Amino acid sequence: MTGWPEGYGRHVLARVDSTLTEAARIAPSMAAPTWILAHEQTAARGRRGRAWAMPPGNFAATLVLPLSEAPGQAALRSFVMSLALFDACVAATGRTDAFALKWPNDVLLRGGKMAGILLETIGSGAQITHLAIGVGVNLAAAPGADAVEPGALAPVALAGELGTRVDPEAFLDLLAQAYARHEDQFRTFGFAPIRTAWLARAARLGEAITARTTRDTYQGTFVDVDGDGQLVLETAKGRVTIPAGDVYF
Repeated sequence: MTGWPEGYGRHVLARVDSTLTEAARIAPSMAAPTWILAHEQTAARGRRGRAWAMPPGNFAATLVLPLSEAPGQAALRSFVMSLALFDACVAATGRTDAFALKWPNDVLLRGGKMAGILLETIGSGAQITHLAIGVGVNLAAAPGADAVEPGALAPVALAGELGTRVDPEAFLDLLAQAYARHEDQFRTFGFAPIRTAWLARAARLGEAITARTTRDTYQGTFVDVDGDGQLVLETAKGRVTIPAGDVYF
């Protein structure tokens, strides 16, 4: 994949507090999908308010999309972006065997966490106008184990695991092309083909995992992701559907 997808804007910044924060600042003036890439972030963040470490040479970008559907439908774009990340990694390395997708929004490399996705809406109530999809990828280096919570997968980097070195702007070109293709599919055919493709790349499908929500912990076999993007586990007490949470192996 080469070039840049038609209809998408592109902003590259040397330094910013957070590409997600920058997305919220500029969204009111944006009418078309736009990528924001930063070579350095001073206040990056991950899911549930966690910090996101960004060693030099790693990838940090946010895609800002004008929002034209209900928030629940928009949230399924975490799966769209996961597939785009998978494809971009394959395009950068030529390897299909090394990568897998972890619910709800991580990309794994040889079993370690290489990339994460964070969705945020811009606006409030009935005035939500945009969706921001933040993406962080360990291209050059992985943060230390002290940067992740206990029990989480160890962070890994593309350069360290496969010896592949990719410039962040070159990776953005690959990711933007892949995302545009999957976004077109999502808009045309809905979530069904995205779900099928995601499950074909899912880590630990059919295996025992642990899922934690803000209130409960579930142990069971990962059997599916349903049509709403929810994790489905087969537990000792029956089938459980989990709309949001964290998965542990």
